[in-house]
Amino acid sequence: MVRVTYGAPRRQKKVRWFKAAKGYRGGRHRLWRTVRESVMRGWAFAYRDRRQKKRQFRRLWIIRINAAARLRGVSYSHFIDGLKKASIDLNRKQLSEMAINDPAAFDAIVDAAKAARG
Repeated sequence: MVRVTYGAPRRQKKVRWFKAAKGYRGGRHRLWRTVRESVMRGWAFAYRDRRQKKRQFRRLWIIRINAAARLRGVSYSHFIDGLKKASIDLNRKQLSEMAINDPAAFDAIVDAAKAARG
C-alpha cells in the first residue's frame, strides 16, 4: 500500500483554521490543537449569543418602556394590558424608540392605554 500524507490539503485546512483564530492571544493563534479548541469554542459562543442578543434587546426595550410609563403614572404591565385592550399593535422596539424620541406620541399612547383599561 502507498502511504498517503495529505500534504497540501492538510496544510490548506489548517490555514483556514489559523485564519479563523486571527487576533487570539498566545498559543490560541499559534498551536494547532489550541487553535481548534479556541475556534470551535468561539463558534459555540457566537451561535449562543446570536440568540441571546435578541433576548437582551427585548429586555432593554421593556426596561425603557417601563421607565417611561412609570413617569406617566402607569406600570409596564398595566400599560401593555391597556395597549392590548385598545388594540394598539406596536412592538416593544417601536414603543421604546417612541418613548425616547417622540414623548408627545408616547403620551397619547399611554392615555389611550389608560382609557382602555377603564
